[in-house]
Amino acid sequence: MKIKGVEARISVGLVGFGAFGRLTAQHISPHFDVYAYDPAPVEGVTPGVTRTDLATVGGCDIVILATPVDLLSAVIADVAPHLKPGALVMDVSSVKVGPAQIMRDLLPDHVDVIGAHPLFGPQSGRNGIRGLKIALCPIRGDRVRRVGAFLRKRLGLKVFITTPEDHDQEAAMVQGLTHLIAKVLVQMEPLPTRMTTASFDMLMRAVEMVRYDAPEVFMAIERANPYAAEVRERFFALSAQLDETLRHR
Repeated sequence: MKIKGVEARISVGLVGFGAFGRLTAQHISPHFDVYAYDPAPVEGVTPGVTRTDLATVGGCDIVILATPVDLLSAVIADVAPHLKPGALVMDVSSVKVGPAQIMRDLLPDHVDVIGAHPLFGPQSGRNGIRGLKIALCPIRGDRVRRVGAFLRKRLGLKVFITTPEDHDQEAAMVQGLTHLIAKVLVQMEPLPTRMTTASFDMLMRAVEMVRYDAPEVFMAIERANPYAAEVRERFFALSAQLDETLRHR
């Protein structure tokens, strides 16, 4: 984009400026003009980010919906009137089938849409995101490969282009089991910290990566993913089977 011969940076609007919204802003602000809106008060100042109103954020070239899955419909209803023709809208939900359908149904036809799931969070990305993974699901428009190229070349992410259905099938096990086991182990605390094995230490590091995730993230992973219940049922059935074996041998 050029204005009177001067290269103008692309603007990115973040709708939602919680922990993940701030992590996103930290890494994209060197490349874009970043604007953020959140109805809740957010402490501190994030360099390179302008806190503003929803209309300004919704009028950006790229709009990222960094909100919980259960609020996505309401957020889209609020931001849709401000979206300009040709804008790109992305969500960053942990599940993709439901949000993809919501965005198809509720976002205006004059915007492109990509479903994104960064396969990391504020804890796993606190020391940098280079080398971490992100899934992209093309929903409307043809910009997914350009977005993927930027994420690979500029941010150093490993990019997977997939469908919402394939994403949720894999995430039901990859995320569903990780968060489920972590929840159980946290409830079993205090756990040993002195005489531990390398494998136990690795398990506890995995727990620490998800321990402080917002409760709505866990609920989305376990309830909003249409394939998660089947994975849980299989896991619990095999656990019960193993328990039965150990009781009678």
